[in-house]
Amino acid sequence: MKNLSYKAALKSSMEWLAEKQETLFLGQAVAVKGTGMSDTLTGVSTSKLLEFPVDEEMQLGVSIGLAMNGFVPISIFPRWNFLLVATNQIVNHLDKLKEMTQLEIPPKMIVRTGIGSSIPLDPGPQHKGDFTEAFKLMAPNLHFVRLQSPQQIIEEYRFAYERTDGVSSVLVEISDRLND
Repeated sequence: MKNLSYKAALKSSMEWLAEKQETLFLGQAVAVKGTGMSDTLTGVSTSKLLEFPVDEEMQLGVSIGLAMNGFVPISIFPRWNFLLVATNQIVNHLDKLKEMTQLEIPPKMIVRTGIGSSIPLDPGPQHKGDFTEAFKLMAPNLHFVRLQSPQQIIEEYRFAYERTDGVSSVLVEISDRLND
């Protein structure tokens, strides 16, 4: 695994997650091509992919509802800038879910987002934000990780799925690394 590229590690992680019965993948360009993240889902069964319209807050709300019903959703937002639209769901709901539900086994989910790429074409400042540190302050009960290396990708996606404490993970990919 040490020789995996950044993209290959993401693809491998998504395929590993897809093998789990209770996982579902939600977002824009998950069932159809459209982003760099789409290419990492090609090995995932189409029955696990739920395509959503451009309505980020609804997507995260549905993901939370799925988590509360025993699923482990992987809710995909290709850029942090898109995930900003779902801030209410992150800060007021997902971050407080463990405390609000007081369940013996609290629900959890994985939020997958990325820092927009600047290559091969710079999409402008509204698509390249990295709000990881700010969200750590606003949602202290969530696990935020900026994924720096292929090995860290494998470890963090596995940890996010296998954890038993009901803490949800927000895993931040570096889109410029997809061509490594």
